[in-house]
Amino acid sequence: MSGSAKPGRRKAAGAALRYEHVRQRPSAWAQAREKASRRESWGGCLVFLAVAAAIIGFALTIMTLGTELWGSAAPAWPGRGYGFAAVVGAAGPLGLAAVIATLGRTRWKTNPLRSLGWVLASLPGVATSFVWVVVVFAGLRPKHRRDWDSGCYSRGKPCWVHVEYPWVWAVGLLSTVLATAVLFTVLFRIDKARRSTAAG
Repeated sequence: MSGSAKPGRRKAAGAALRYEHVRQRPSAWAQAREKASRRESWGGCLVFLAVAAAIIGFALTIMTLGTELWGSAAPAWPGRGYGFAAVVGAAGPLGLAAVIATLGRTRWKTNPLRSLGWVLASLPGVATSFVWVVVVFAGLRPKHRRDWDSGCYSRGKPCWVHVEYPWVWAVGLLSTVLATAVLFTVLFRIDKARRSTAAG
């Protein structure tokens, strides 16, 4: 072989032979997003179950406590069903105002112990508001007349309430409106007194 002849170059190996395919790992950001997505899905399921349990519990409460209140408490109340509706109608705004006034004072970051005390103080208002809602919903007749069966006319049931006290909802509504007006008047005067004190 002649010395001037150049040695032949080796062919380059194919890409498949030179590099082994490695699966790319997800970045830390992608992993964090995936974990957050899983937590959100679990959180959504828990919220759904809690809401469903609350709705079922509320419906059972209306069927038991609401019927008992209308069937037993209302007839024995001074003024019978109308007096009962007047008291319950006024209690609704008062309970809601008590809840707002107490829970509005909570400061969990700065004073968690005092905030817990305000939460406990709000429980009577919560209970009053809950009873108001139960009484109102327990007396609502079904929308369709075909559902006004004999069960609807049983003692304490919605149709029975409307037969015994035809104008009960007018009384309850009037009482709620008047109580709300009194609350707004009192709050307005308190706010006005505070402003005059601060200005003086």
